[in-house]
Amino acid sequence: MSEVVYNRIAMLRAERGISRRQLAEALGVHYQTIGYLERGEFSASLHLALRIARHFEVPVEVVFSNEPFPRLGDSTAARAARSA
Repeated sequence: MSEVVYNRIAMLRAERGISRRQLAEALGVHYQTIGYLERGEFSASLHLALRIARHFEVPVEVVFSNEPFPRLGDSTAARAARSA
């Protein structure tokens, strides 16, 4: 049984205006690795996951999760964010 690891790498890249290639160069990995991660075709090692989180200056839980992230604009997620 394979566990799915969800991530927000593409969203974080888009927010910061960086390409897959730029992120890959900053992390010292091949740019295709970033694409594989974003599509869920490859799971990051703990070391790489921590480096990605550090690069974006967020906790690792902001980037990776075992459960799907709420969709942006989801009213439930918006209410939860406002009450936090």
